[in-house]
Amino acid sequence: MHKISVVIITFNEENRIRPTLESIKWSDEIIIIDSNSTDRTIDICEEYKNCKVYVQPFLGYGAQKKFAVEKASYDWIFSLDADEVVTNTLRDEIIAILSLPIIATDGFYVPITLVFMNRVFNYGSENKFPHLRLFNKNKGDFNTLKLHESVKVEGTLTKLRNEILHYSYTDIHHYFNKFNEYSSIYKHEAIKKGMKVGKFRPMLRFPFEFFRQYFVRCNFLNGYPGFVWSLFSAFYVFVKYNKLYESYLK
Repeated sequence: MHKISVVIITFNEENRIRPTLESIKWSDEIIIIDSNSTDRTIDICEEYKNCKVYVQPFLGYGAQKKFAVEKASYDWIFSLDADEVVTNTLRDEIIAILSLPIIATDGFYVPITLVFMNRVFNYGSENKFPHLRLFNKNKGDFNTLKLHESVKVEGTLTKLRNEILHYSYTDIHHYFNKFNEYSSIYKHEAIKKGMKVGKFRPMLRFPFEFFRQYFVRCNFLNGYPGFVWSLFSAFYVFVKYNKLYESYLK
């Protein structure tokens, strides 16, 4: 059986890391790269015998995850976020792949489903959206983007059937903390690239983005949480463009 390293980056995750760790107890190794948490995150992680914790000041999402891969002992890497839970069916599917004498595929897209306001999004683009999370590190690795990092694999790819559940936000307060962080990172990266935006772009994008999220992407089928998600997603686009616009007024 091929061995596997699960890699996770953390920062103050004591309220949600345990379900994540419980869902991957079957793995051969769990690599935690912690960005100097001030809560019990590290203590909780160290309760698990197959868990190795390294402290590394935050380098940006891509570089931090790339650092985690470097610390992994085994060739097969399964990248997981601290707010994600591996379903039992996905666990069984991965174990079956690792049990093969030869794994002909170099990377696997894993479906990820959002859980927002205690609602599993069974419809729309947040339902089983594929992300490249399981890969052979001899054939691929993370890029070093500070936001919207991804894995690049030079080889064959396929998609798994079973999903990860993404408990992305503990509450709306937490949502807007991440909202502010991500929109500010977007602004700084856009400035580096020389991007500019006028005042009419955010005005026009806000209603367009809401229509796209709520109707085109079928979030109306996800009930009231689908409406809130669509509204917040549109507002995120509005805010990130206004932060960029504001930077050129100073």
